[in-house]
Amino acid sequence: MLPSRTDIIAVVKADGYGHGCLTMAQTLSQLGIQHFGVATVQEGILLRSSGLAGTILVMGGILSSQCQALIEANLTPAISDADAAHALSQRVSRQRCPYPIHIKLDTGMRRLGFAPEEASVLLQSPMFSHTLSCQGFMTHLADAENTDHTFTIQQLDRFAHAIPKLRAAGTPVPRLHAANTAGILWHPQAWLDMVRPGLLLYGYTPAPDKPIPVSLQQVMTLTTRVVHIKTVGKDEPVSYGGSYRTRRHSRLAVLPIGYTHGYNRRISNRGAVIIHDQRCPIVGRICMDMMVVDVTDAPGTKPGDQVIVLGQSKTQNISAWDLADWQDSIPYEVLCNLGSHAQRVYAPLTDSLPG
Repeated sequence: MLPSRTDIIAVVKADGYGHGCLTMAQTLSQLGIQHFGVATVQEGILLRSSGLAGTILVMGGILSSQCQALIEANLTPAISDADAAHALSQRVSRQRCPYPIHIKLDTGMRRLGFAPEEASVLLQSPMFSHTLSCQGFMTHLADAENTDHTFTIQQLDRFAHAIPKLRAAGTPVPRLHAANTAGILWHPQAWLDMVRPGLLLYGYTPAPDKPIPVSLQQVMTLTTRVVHIKTVGKDEPVSYGGSYRTRRHSRLAVLPIGYTHGYNRRISNRGAVIIHDQRCPIVGRICMDMMVVDVTDAPGTKPGDQVIVLGQSKTQNISAWDLADWQDSIPYEVLCNLGSHAQRVYAPLTDSLPG
C-alpha cells in the first residue's frame, strides 16, 4: 500500500513486542527490510551482535555514558536533546566522521524531541560541519488512531512547517518520517520518506473497530495443556479468596499458566480459553503459575488436552484485543507480557503450532 519511495523502519523494540526481536528482525531482513527501530542502546547491541546488518535506529533517547557503546555497535541514535548530541560528537573518532543521526521533533507528544527552533540552533553548531551528519528528521504521532483527526493533522502541519527552516540550517536533504502503525493505516499524508510500523507487523491495529486497507493475521499463538481435572458440587469456592463459587455441579480444569507467565491477574473471572473448539470461562483468581477454567460444557476434556490461550481454533478466536479488554489494557501490553515469558516455537503461518 505504500509508494515505492517510502521505506520501512520495522519496529522490533520490547523484544519484538514479545515475539522475539532476533527472529523477527532476521525474518524481516530476509523479506528485504533494511531499517530497524529499537528503544534502547542495549536492544540495538543485541541485534547488531547477532549479525543483523542495515540501519538500527535507537528511538528511546541516549545518555552520554552510552555513546561509546552505541558508536562501537554502529547504531543510529534519534537525538532529542543538545547534551546527547554533544556527548556523541565528543566520542566519535576521526575515522567514523561524520556519524549518522536522526533528529526528533516534538510536535505535540510532549515526550522526547526538540522544539523546532531548538533543533535549528543545534544544526548550526560546529559539530554538524564535520562530526555528525543528520540523515533524518522524525516526529511521533500521539493520537493517530482517533476518529477525530484534528490533533494528528496539527502535528503533521507543525512538522511540515518546521522542515524548510531545519533544512536551511543544516543538512539539505535528510529523510522524513512520522507515521507509526496508525499513521500508516489512516493518514497517508504521514507516509513521507519512511514509516515505522510496530503493532502492525504482528497482526494487529491500535483501533480494532476502524476499517483498514490491508489484511492482517495475528502472528502469536499461545497454548498450554490441561494438567488436572476436578469435579466439584454446586456453590463451591474456587481458587484464592473464593471470588467465584460454582453455579452448578461442575468439572474444572487446572492449567499451568498464571501471572508469572504474563497472564494478567485482572482477567480472573472475566476471560476464557479455547478447549476442543469451545470457549471455557476462567473461574476464580488467576494464581502465580496456575488458573482454573470451567469445562463442564466441554465434557471430553482430559489432562494433556491442548488449550488455546491466545489464538484461533476452527470456529473460535481469542485475540490480544480480547485479552486487553478483559484486563482493561491494550494489545501492546498483552503481547509484550505474554511473549516475553513463554517458550517460543517459530513456524510458518500456514502451519499449525505445536502445543
